[in-house]
Formats: sequence, C-alpha cells, structure tokens
Amino acid sequence: MTKQDIIQKTTAYIKQEFRNDSSGHDWWHIYRVWKNALNICEHEQADMFIVQLAALLHDIDDWKFNPNGDETPIRAKAWLDQCKVDAEISRHVCEIIAHLSFKGAGVENKINTIEGMIVQDADRLDAIGAVGIGRAFAYGGYKGRPLYDPDAPPQLHATFEQYKNSQSATINHFHEKLFLLKDMMNTSTAKHIAEERHTYMLEFVERFMQEWDGADFPR
Repeated sequence: MTKQDIIQKTTAYIKQEFRNDSSGHDWWHIYRVWKNALNICEHEQADMFIVQLAALLHDIDDWKFNPNGDETPIRAKAWLDQCKVDAEISRHVCEIIAHLSFKGAGVENKINTIEGMIVQDADRLDAIGAVGIGRAFAYGGYKGRPLYDPDAPPQLHATFEQYKNSQSATINHFHEKLFLLKDMMNTSTAKHIAEERHTYMLEFVERFMQEWDGADFPR
C-alpha cells in the first residue's frame, strides 16, 4: 500500500471504531485533531505521514477508556503492523501515542520530536475554547461527574496516579487541566491559536460562577 492508501484505510478504521462514542472522544474529535495537525504542519518542518498516523490513532489506546488505566499502544501497533508500516515509523507513532496525553499538572511531558509536538498541540487545541468546553461537559456526563461542587476545590495533581484517580467536578477540570494548556503548547502556531481559546474559557467559567451564585440577578 502507498502512504495515501494507509491514511485512507486508517481513517475508515477509526471512523468505524469511534462511531458510537459520547464522551467527547468521538470520530469528529479525531477528525479535528487530524486537521489541526495538518494545519500546524504547514508552518513546521515535520514528517507528514507520521503526524497523520499519530493524529488518527491517538485515542485508540487512551488510558481513560482502558480498564487498567494503561496507555501502551497495543492496538495502534497491531494496526500499523497490519498495514505493513515501516518498523521505525511504527515505533515513532507508537511513542507519540504513549506520551501524548496530559497526565497531571506536575507530570513531565515526555514528547520530544517535532511530529509528537505537533500532534500533542493539535489534541490540546481541541481541549480548549468553545469545543473544549463542550467536550469537558460531555466527558463529565459520561463519567457521572457533577457540573460543580463548591465543597470540593480543584487540585493540581503531582502524579499521573492522582490525576487518573480524580473524580473532580467538571468545573474543576478547567483549573486542573484546561487553563494550563495555553502555556504548555509546543509550537508557535498552536500558541497563537490557544490565546483566544483560552480567553474564551476564562470568560465562560466566570459567567458560570456568576450564574451559579445568582450574581447575575439585578440588585
């Protein structure tokens, strides 16, 4: 198969695998990450084939949907082997997938290639702004979490275990992760886009808290 054949086959595979997702990690999330990554690639020197494969496969082994909480890219590697992708390319893609996710405010980012940085930025851009707000509440509902609990303040998790086991309300998630992402972008392109999306989230949470406390009622 040509590289284009592999991308088309992978796209069809992922669309089928994520067709029924309701957690905010559906096919359209993956599509946006893919397109975000392609757009960032226009401004960076990177291997487009690796970037596309990693973007398309980035959630197939997501720890959030693995009963063991593991993110070893077993399914991604099996798929790449099935497509007879070159071993070094497969290794690079799987390494990106294994280290892509945010794992807590105090956890080191182990992404160290430009391809990984691009896909990570593309994924994080879809976690912020208007779409990010929608996805946060979709995931909170999927996990049965409250919108907000004033008796349970947010925590900045120092380890992956703390972050993985957290049952925080969705509003806490903004403080524990989403508000941090602007300053964690890798590429200048993503940093620029993140600024406006970050501001929008700040305004949303401020408005949410006003309505929660009834502060928007006339006095």
